[in-house]
Amino acid sequence: MRFLRALTVTASLVPLASAAVVKITRSGKYLYDDAGSRFYIKGVAYQPQGELAAESQANEANGGFPEPSSFHDPLSSEANCTRDIPYLKQLSVNAVRVYSVNSSLNHDACMKILDDAGIYVLLDVSLPLNGSIDRASPSWTTNLLDEYIRTIDAFNKYPNVLAYNIGNEVISAPSNTYAAPYVKAAARDIKAYLRSISSNALVGYAAVDGDATFRNAVAHYMTCGNDTDTIDLYGLNNYQWCGASSLTASNWDTITQGFSDLTVPTYMSEFGCITSPPRLWTEVAALLATPVSDVFSGGIAFSFFPTSDGYGMTTIDGNTVTTNSDFTRLAAAYGNATGPNSPAMSSQQNTAAACPQESAALLATTNLPPTPNPDVCNCLDKSAFACLVNDATANDPVKVGELTNIACDMLAKAGSTVDCTTIGSNGSTGTYGPLSMCSPDIKLSWAFSAYYMLNPIATSCDFSGNATRNEGADAPRNAQDATIAADNCFAGKPAVVTPTSSPQSTGDSGGSNSPSESSGAATKSGAQASFSLSSMAAVVIAALGVVAGAVVV
Repeated sequence: MRFLRALTVTASLVPLASAAVVKITRSGKYLYDDAGSRFYIKGVAYQPQGELAAESQANEANGGFPEPSSFHDPLSSEANCTRDIPYLKQLSVNAVRVYSVNSSLNHDACMKILDDAGIYVLLDVSLPLNGSIDRASPSWTTNLLDEYIRTIDAFNKYPNVLAYNIGNEVISAPSNTYAAPYVKAAARDIKAYLRSISSNALVGYAAVDGDATFRNAVAHYMTCGNDTDTIDLYGLNNYQWCGASSLTASNWDTITQGFSDLTVPTYMSEFGCITSPPRLWTEVAALLATPVSDVFSGGIAFSFFPTSDGYGMTTIDGNTVTTNSDFTRLAAAYGNATGPNSPAMSSQQNTAAACPQESAALLATTNLPPTPNPDVCNCLDKSAFACLVNDATANDPVKVGELTNIACDMLAKAGSTVDCTTIGSNGSTGTYGPLSMCSPDIKLSWAFSAYYMLNPIATSCDFSGNATRNEGADAPRNAQDATIAADNCFAGKPAVVTPTSSPQSTGDSGGSNSPSESSGAATKSGAQASFSLSSMAAVVIAALGVVAGAVVV
C-alpha cells in the first residue's frame, strides 16, 4: 500500500531514547503494560478552548455540535507544559487527551516533560472545520489522509503516544450513521500506515453517547470484522454520571452490558457531568472496579482547562495556575482508585466479531470507501481537466462546497448524461465514485471541466472568476486528449485500493453498486484489491469527453 507521505524514513520517524513510560499493548479487549499487568487510563482532557465557529444549517440538521474555528496547540509551548505538569502529577493522571495540534510546530519539549512524568498522550489527528470527516457530507479523501499522516509523522518519534484518535463524535445520531464507513476507512488506512512505519500506537475513535440501540450499533460496527479495519481503542464520551450517582441511576450498568461483547478495549473518552454540582467524581471508583472494569479500561476526565460552558478544573493567568474544588476531588479520586489486575494477559487474544446488520439505527454498509490515491487525483488535475479552480478559491473550503453544488446543479440542468456521482459517494449503499477519494478542490475542477466540455468556450470556464483554463504543458486541448490523459492516470499509477467488506459480516452490505463490484475487481489477500483501471477510467472519461471531438478553445 502506498501513502502520500510515506516517502522516506526521516528523523521524525525515529523514536526518542530513554523513555520513562513503558510500552502499552492491546491484547483482546484489554490494555496491558510490558509486565503483563492491566493498564487503566486515568486521564484528563488537556486542550485550551478555541473559538467556536458559527452554527450552520447543515450542521444543525446533522446533530449540531459546531466545531471550533481555531485551536490552541497545548503541546507546542515548553513554558506552558512546564507550568502545568506539576498539576497533572497532583491529579495522579497517567494520560492526557489532546484534541488538536499543529504538526508544523515542535513538540519535543512538552512530549519529553510528559514522558518523564509517566504520562501518555491520546492524540486526535483531525483538525477543526476542514481537517476532519464532515458528518453532514462525509468523505475520505487525499487531503484528510495527508493531514492525518502529517500529524503522525510529527509525533511518531515520541514513545508516550498511546493512541491516535481518527475522529471525535463524527457520528452523532442515527440519521448520520452513513458517515461510519468513512471513519472506519480512515482507521483502516491509518492502521496500515502505522504498520508501515513500525509504530505500536493504537488507532482510536471517540463516540457520542445516545440511546442504547444507537450507541451499541455504532460501537459494534466500528469494532467488527477484520483487525485491519477495526478501531483498536473505542471511546465513549459520557456525561450520565452526575453528582452522587450510581451504576443504575447513571445508566452505566446498561452501557457496560451493551459493550460487554466488544472485542477491543473501551474507555470513557470524556466524563465529568456538571449538571448536578459539585462534581464528586464518584464515577472514578466505579470505572476502576468490577463490573465496569470488566469492560472499560479507564477514562478521560473533562477538562483541565476552563471552558465557556462551565467545565474546567483550573484557571490560568499567565504562568499562574489556580485549581478549584473539581481538581482537588478528582486528584483524590484518581489517587485512591486502582483497577483489578485481571484477566491475565495470557488469557486474551484478538478475535473478529460479526458486523451488525443495517437498520434504522445504523445506516452504514460494511463496504468501505477506497484508500485515497493522490497520484491518480493529482495526475487527473494536471493532465485531464481543462478547467481548474483558482488557487484562492481552492483554499476556501466553504466556497469550494458551494461552487461544487452549483456546478453539479448546472450539469443536471444542462441535460447532460454526466452527473456528480463521479465525485460522490454513499456510505449506506457502499457506492463510491472513482473521484470520491480526491480532495474537494480537485472534485470541483472535475465538475468545472465536465460542464466546460458541454460548451467549450472561454466563458464556460469562468464561474464568476473562480476558475481558469488549464494552460499547463500537459493540459488537454480536446476531448480526445482528456480521454487519453484520464486513461493514463488510472493505468499508469499505483492501483487504487478497493472498498473492503468484512468476511465476518452477518448483515447486508447495503447494495451491489460499489466500484469493486461494478469493475469486476479480484480480491487480494487481506483487505486490499485492485480496481479494473480501465473500467474506472471509463467513468471519468465519459464525463470529460461528453462532447465527442469537442475542441478546447
